[in-house]
Amino acid sequence: MMAKQSLLSLLLLLSLYITTLNAAAATHSLSQQFREAPEFYNSPDCPSIDTDNFICSEEAVHVAMTLDAAYIRGSMAAILSVLQHSSCPQNVVFHFVVSASANASVPRAAISAAFPYLKSRIYPFDDSAAAGLISTSIRSALDCPLNYARSYLPNLLPRCVSKVIYLDSDLVLVDDIAKLAATPLGAAAVLAAPEYCNANFTAYFTPTFWSNPSLSLTFANRKACYFNTGVMVIDLRRWRAGDYTTQIEEWMELQKRMRIYELGSLPPFLLVFSGNIAPVDHSWNQHGLGGDNFRGLCRDLHPGPVSLLHWSGKGKPWARLDAGRPCPLDALWAPYDLLKPPFEFDS
Repeated sequence: MMAKQSLLSLLLLLSLYITTLNAAAATHSLSQQFREAPEFYNSPDCPSIDTDNFICSEEAVHVAMTLDAAYIRGSMAAILSVLQHSSCPQNVVFHFVVSASANASVPRAAISAAFPYLKSRIYPFDDSAAAGLISTSIRSALDCPLNYARSYLPNLLPRCVSKVIYLDSDLVLVDDIAKLAATPLGAAAVLAAPEYCNANFTAYFTPTFWSNPSLSLTFANRKACYFNTGVMVIDLRRWRAGDYTTQIEEWMELQKRMRIYELGSLPPFLLVFSGNIAPVDHSWNQHGLGGDNFRGLCRDLHPGPVSLLHWSGKGKPWARLDAGRPCPLDALWAPYDLLKPPFEFDS
C-alpha cells in the first residue's frame, strides 16, 4: 500500500512539474512580440491558385512545420526566409502542427500578427499519440512529443494534399523553395532528402541492435545512408498507402523494450526509409550548424553551394545571439529574426 501511495505521489509531482514547464513556455512566448513581415508578391509567370481552396491546390507549394513556444522565434525566421526567396510566395501554403495540450492561441496569434496575409492552416496534434511510445534520448529537447509529429503528417493534413515539404524550425532558406518542391521522387520513393553516405551509419544504433541476428538484417539489400529528417519532401499518398506511420510506431515500441537507438525521432525514419530515399542536393540541408547534441560547438559550412542553412544540434542561433556568444554563422540567421526588442513593445 505504501509503495502504491508513493508511486501516486510521484506521478502527481511529475504532472505538476510538466504543467509548470508548459505554463512557463507559454509565458515566455507571450513575452515575445514580433514585427510584421513585409508582404511578398508573385512574379508575373507564377501559376494562379484558387484562393478559396488553396489548401487543396495542386499548384501550391505545401510546407509543413510544427509550432511551439520554445521555437516560435525560429519558426518566424524560417517562414520569412521561405517567402523572401520564393519566386511565387503567394503560392506557398503553410500547414502548422501544434500540440493539442498547449495553448494554440499563442502561436496562432504570433503568426497572424507577423504574417497577416499568409495562406495557412493550423492542426492540433494529440500528444498522447506519441507520448507513450517515446523513450528518453541523449538530449531532453528531442523527447518532446511534438518532435514526433512529422511521423503523423499524412494523417493530420487533408487527404487532398498529395505532397508536402517538411521543415524544422531552426533553419532558413536562401533559395527558391519551388526548386525543392520540384524534386522528383521516382516511381516508388516516399521521401526525398539529402543523404550522407560518408557518415558512420552504424553509430545511430546500439550494440543491442547490431548483435541481434534478426534486427541486424533490417538493412540487408538496402544501401542505407544517414539523412536528416529536418528537411524532407514527402509523397503523402504513397505514405498513406504504405501505412508508414504504423511501421514507425512499431520500431518505437521495440525501442521501449530493447533500447536499439539513442537519438529521438530520427532512428525510426532511418529504419523505415534509409536506402529508399530519392536524392536531393546537399545544398538543401547544410545541417549541424547548432553543433553536437552535447556541447553545441560552432560548426562551419560543408563544402559546396548553400540553399538552406540548418542549425540542427544543441545550439540555436537566437539563444547564442541573446547570450552574446554567437557562432560566426549565426550572423546569417540574424537578418530573418522578427523579434521586437523590449523597448519597441509599446511603439
